[in-house]
Amino acid sequence: MDVSFAGWIVVLLALAAANLPFANERVFGFISLKPAHTGQARTKSFFARLLELLVLYFLVGAIAYLLESRIGNVFSQGWEFYAVTGCLFLVLAFPGFIFRYLRKRR
Repeated sequence: MDVSFAGWIVVLLALAAANLPFANERVFGFISLKPAHTGQARTKSFFARLLELLVLYFLVGAIAYLLESRIGNVFSQGWEFYAVTGCLFLVLAFPGFIFRYLRKRR
């Protein structure tokens, strides 16, 4: 696998994973929540979406680590790397946040 191709895989995977918590009401896209009352759909809270976003950040990081280890040497990272990639993951989640919370409902 080419280094450039692996980089694009990680970026596209991060984009999809960052927007997944805001795209649906299921946990990680496939675990449905129990309804609060019969006949009503249950919605995820904002904190549940943030927790899901954090778990997906570490999952994408683990996949990126595996891809990097298959290509060659794995470089050690300091706290600065995780701060920057965490902020980048939040920026990638912005379209999903806008779609869920700031879009006008008709």
